[in-house]
Parts: sequence; structure tokens; C-alpha cells
Amino acid sequence: MDRDAYLESAIRDVLSGDEATLDDRIGHAALLFATSGAMAEADRLITHWHALTERPVTALVPGAVQARAWAMLFAARGSRPEWAAALTPLDVDAEERAHDTYLARRVSALDGLFSGSPIGEAVSHLGPSRPDRLREAVARDDLDAWAEIASRQARPDVAMLAASRRLAPRLVAGADPLGLGDWAGSCAGSLVAALYQRYPPETGGWRELIAGILRLRGGGSAPPAASARNIDAAEARLGLRLPADYREFLLTCDGLPADVVFPRLLGTAELRAEGKVVVIADPAVVLLTAADERWRTVEIDPALGTTTHPTFRALMERHLLLLAQSA
Repeated sequence: MDRDAYLESAIRDVLSGDEATLDDRIGHAALLFATSGAMAEADRLITHWHALTERPVTALVPGAVQARAWAMLFAARGSRPEWAAALTPLDVDAEERAHDTYLARRVSALDGLFSGSPIGEAVSHLGPSRPDRLREAVARDDLDAWAEIASRQARPDVAMLAASRRLAPRLVAGADPLGLGDWAGSCAGSLVAALYQRYPPETGGWRELIAGILRLRGGGSAPPAASARNIDAAEARLGLRLPADYREFLLTCDGLPADVVFPRLLGTAELRAEGKVVVIADPAVVLLTAADERWRTVEIDPALGTTTHPTFRALMERHLLLLAQSA
């Protein structure tokens, strides 16, 4: 599996595919992560997808093999995540027998015809058949043989692998047959970010935006609002008229505490100016600038460099989005 090509096509599907394409991609990626030992990343991806699309999680489990795969992974894990509550619990003994039968069946040239329908299942038995090396490898519990074949596929059939009751415990324990390692986490993060780009969160007014930021930070409260008189006094001291959206922020809360990735936003009494640059954070990594008579917000990150936002609100909406993506 070409990881770069997989991620590129997955992001494209998440951003611009129809709902069925999106669901198919998220369902496959989640199983891919789960079979690499990254169950937490699979849970995270599905949880964000469900919250943003509000579609039933059954849309991610389109067939019997996928349903069986999750059932075996949950059994090996010893628990079911919250998102899986809507999935029908399966009898793993019966599913094990069904999967052994599935693995023993030779592959028909008509497989996939009328996919998903009873007619398709019946017709598939009528065509010429041949052995399937992937099924044979799973039937032998041979992870190395499965990985040698699956690694050459653009989208490895991880559902077939995870649906094996004998192999699922090894997968949950971190066998990672495709050697994805830390890539699973970075891929999951990229797909979550793409989901939020497709379904941007509703931010509402300033009060709702600040409440959303504090909620995603894990709680806490904002300072009381500044009064219009206090803001006027700050502007007189600075010798500058602050941008309208920043004034609205101060009228909602007079500054904001820091979190692990964002600095403390100063209150009106602490603001300071150097020419047409207003320092609004401690440390001084968020600035309001009006060099060309138009206010912009500059964010300085030691690792990522300098980002210029068209407005202060755009910066705060970006902060909310990053918090949501990392939740």
C-alpha cells in the first residue's frame, strides 16, 4: 500500500466525494487503523464522522464481513466503544463459523456482480472459480503471507483479516501486519481535519464561540466582559481605534486564559501598542496590525512560522477548529 497515495485519495474522497463515497472511505480507514493496533485512532475518526454527519454508524458497516470484523475486534478488545452502541451485537461463535466458510470459498469471476443483493450472492456461485491467496493466508492464520499480498493493494482488504476470530487478538495487541506504525495516527488526524473542512462547526455569535472554545478545552470560565468605557480608555491610551470584531470580543470577555497551544489573551488594561501594532497576548505572539490602514491579526508560531488572519474572529474560529480536530 502506497501510504501517500492512500492518504491523498482518502482526503479527496472526504472533501469532495458524495455521502456514500465518504462513508466507504471512513469505514475502510477506521478498520485499517484498528488492524494496525491503533483502535483509539479508529474510534476517534468514527466519533468525529458521526458527530459531523449525524448519519448512523451502520453506514460505515455495509456488509457482513465488515460487521463481523468489528465484532471480532470488540471481542478481542473486551469492550465496545460508545459509537458502536448502534451496531447489532453478533454471536461470535456463529460468525467464526461463517467466516471460516467464507474463507474456504473459492473466488468466482462473477463476484461483485449485483453487489450487496441476494441475487448477487447466488449468481457469484455460478461463475468459474479460483483459489484466493488472501483468503488462504487468513485461513492459515498467516499474517506475513496476508501482508505480503495486501501491501501491494491500494486498499488492503482489512475487513477479511479482522473478521478472523483467531487473528483479531493479535491485531488488537499491535501486530500491525502492514507496518503502519505512527502513520495511522497522522493519517487519522488528516482525515479528521478534512472532515471539519467539509463540515465546518457552527460558531454562532461571540458568546457561543467563546463557550465552544472553553468547552473543547475541558472547561473553565472566561473573564467578565469589558465595559465600553474601559475599551474607550484603552483606545485613548493606545492612540488607536481597535477593530470592530476585537471590540466585540472584549465586550464578551476581557481577555481569555491560555491553553496548551494558545497564549493568554490580554485584558483591556494590559494592551500595549508599538506604532500601529497592538500586542494582545502574553507571550507576545498574537498582534493586531494596521500598517496599510486595514486591521489584520498576526499569529506567530515558533514551529510553524507566522500566519496572517484577515480578522481577529478568523483567528478565534481557527483556534476552535483546531481544538475540535484534536478532541
